[in-house]
Amino acid sequence: MSQKKLRWGVLGCAGIAKRAVIPGIQQSQTGEVAAIASRNEDNARKTAEQFQIPTAYGSYEALLNDETLDAIYIPLPNHLHKEWTIKAAQAGKHVLCEKPIALDATEAAEMVAACEQAGVKLVEAFMHRHHPRYAMIKEIIQSGEIGEIRGLHGVFTFNSSKNTGNVRFNQEMGGGSLYDVGVYPISTARMVLGQEPEAATVHAFFSPDHDNVDMMASGILEFPNSVALTFDCGMWAAGRNVFEILGTEGRIEVPSAYVTRGNADDHFIVTVGGQRREVEVPYVNQYALQADDLGRSILDGTPLRYESSDAVLNMRVIDACLKSARERARVVL
Repeated sequence: MSQKKLRWGVLGCAGIAKRAVIPGIQQSQTGEVAAIASRNEDNARKTAEQFQIPTAYGSYEALLNDETLDAIYIPLPNHLHKEWTIKAAQAGKHVLCEKPIALDATEAAEMVAACEQAGVKLVEAFMHRHHPRYAMIKEIIQSGEIGEIRGLHGVFTFNSSKNTGNVRFNQEMGGGSLYDVGVYPISTARMVLGQEPEAATVHAFFSPDHDNVDMMASGILEFPNSVALTFDCGMWAAGRNVFEILGTEGRIEVPSAYVTRGNADDHFIVTVGGQRREVEVPYVNQYALQADDLGRSILDGTPLRYESSDAVLNMRVIDACLKSARERARVVL
């Protein structure tokens, strides 16, 4: 692998950036965080000091004009993803953009096209897909140990309903539980099956106290071969983040499917013939692995695990889920 390190710039001081992604990049083998920007320069300076980032900018434009930077991480509110991804691409920067990559599949396709035209790479930030446990799970499925897959079930819920100023509760900013956490079980099902769903049926609770965003949604995605994902997601419910794969001969349960804790909570359970075993997984930083996937692709030409086209396909499913929830109808993709 190249000895050069990718120089990252971070566009904004969002919680996810400070809590997970900046430390992840700093722990990666291929990257370093060289600059951070905020529209409030004081915030940028404080965050830069906290994480020992060399340069702080008081505007996003100033960061994109920094010719020493190779890649940009965008943790901005959802409605700003398209604008700043395209601006980053036009500035010649590769982009890691937070999920959901856009407000709809049309926006996502425009972002992909802009990055392709600029000759830069675009990746949607689904960190959990880079954890080795999912490769281990897919190997078990392919071995036939749990038989044929009959169904999938995924949930991701938390309760932040009292924080009414949160951007997740703003429709124009792309708020709602499907955008925020529903994307996880949906992307996981697509990854596990290696297929795209054919139809979506979703019921949601649109809260008038939270700008009528979907604070809870439950649904079913119909995949080929009569397999379905049942899922629920919510921002006003007790916390869960679980994924289950049901086969004809056994099942696989991932108790902490999207969040890793660096302890036994990260392991998964395989049950076959009444025999239950816990499969131990490596304790790794999945955010660092996410950064390295893009880093190796840029530095050495290693193929990305998930191309930008995957983000467009995932948004097509989210579009269908939102349409179904609003119209109370089954939507064919």
